[in-house]
Amino acid sequence: MKKVIAIFGTRPEAIKMAPVIAELRKSADLDLRVCVTAQHRGMLDQVLSLFDITPDHDLDLMQPNQSLDSLTARLLVGVGQVLDREKPDLVLVHGDTSTTLSSSLAAFYRKLPVGHVEAGLRSGSLLAPWPEEMNRRIATLATRFHFAPTERSRQNLLAEAVEESQIYLTGNTVIDALIETVARLKRSPDIRAEFERRFGFLDSNLPLILVTGHRRENFGAGFENICRALVDIVTDNEVQIVYPVHPNPNVLAPVERLLGGHPRIHLIDPLDYAPFVFLMERSHIIITDSGGVQEEAPSLGKPVLVMRDTTERPEAVDAGTVILVGASRERIVSETSRLLGDSAHYARMAQAMNPYGDGKAAKRIRAVIEERA
Repeated sequence: MKKVIAIFGTRPEAIKMAPVIAELRKSADLDLRVCVTAQHRGMLDQVLSLFDITPDHDLDLMQPNQSLDSLTARLLVGVGQVLDREKPDLVLVHGDTSTTLSSSLAAFYRKLPVGHVEAGLRSGSLLAPWPEEMNRRIATLATRFHFAPTERSRQNLLAEAVEESQIYLTGNTVIDALIETVARLKRSPDIRAEFERRFGFLDSNLPLILVTGHRRENFGAGFENICRALVDIVTDNEVQIVYPVHPNPNVLAPVERLLGGHPRIHLIDPLDYAPFVFLMERSHIIITDSGGVQEEAPSLGKPVLVMRDTTERPEAVDAGTVILVGASRERIVSETSRLLGDSAHYARMAQAMNPYGDGKAAKRIRAVIEERA
């Protein structure tokens, strides 16, 4: 049997790796091990529980206010020790986190092949998103199996001289996870009723705007502008906002200072994936700087305003489901007001096709690993 180890450390990684883990567990030819670094502890544990993932290794590396250099050093050493113990035939990583960077590098140091799920995303700027753009470019250099979610991602890899035979067009596994979670909510009226009670503070007569924001490049003035834009939106429009606030002090402090106490802005703790999907389904508009939400929301027919100046996911922009508004107070307000006031514009964004997959990405990844790893 081939031994495969899947390594991840954050909530988004766990969501996107969960369908792959579920598929690989079905294989009689693969011995799957799971290692979590827990660079985000609490937010990671929510997803592990939801998708019934019990790690074989838990490095539990998160520290308060951790710096990127100290985190990366601890990741490199910790993952390296796990690889020395397990001696896998393939190291599977995801996306663009510090865990991805360090795991790819640790595997390279041991001449172990790497499979990169969600390979080939590029914004074109090393500073946006920061440090994720650098992380994924370095991971590409160490990767043998590039699982590209879209044709554009495949073309990005080809442009960087990655061998065509090493690139596999799979779709994005986040759509697999989303489809499974939506189906679970439909199968479980008790769970849906629980969420209805949980979010009973929402006014059923007001459009809901769901907000998420946590990107490092928006720390400081960016988050000040974002918060003031949200106040403008609820002041000028009969809407309500729900904002699950990231615990990072650089996010939490300005959000609580500028948005706390407003009767139609609800600041809540970070959510498990299932209730977050419930809120995405219920929302009218989503304002975010999250990469995963850009991919998920089109499948639910939700227009998305992305609080970034560039995106490594331009497919949604081209499809018309996403508009980039940066951290500009004026742009966030004007584009939200347009969606609220122009029904034809809203319908065009809501009805656009999702370019990110069909829910079968994990099956395609499993097939490649079984046949070629």
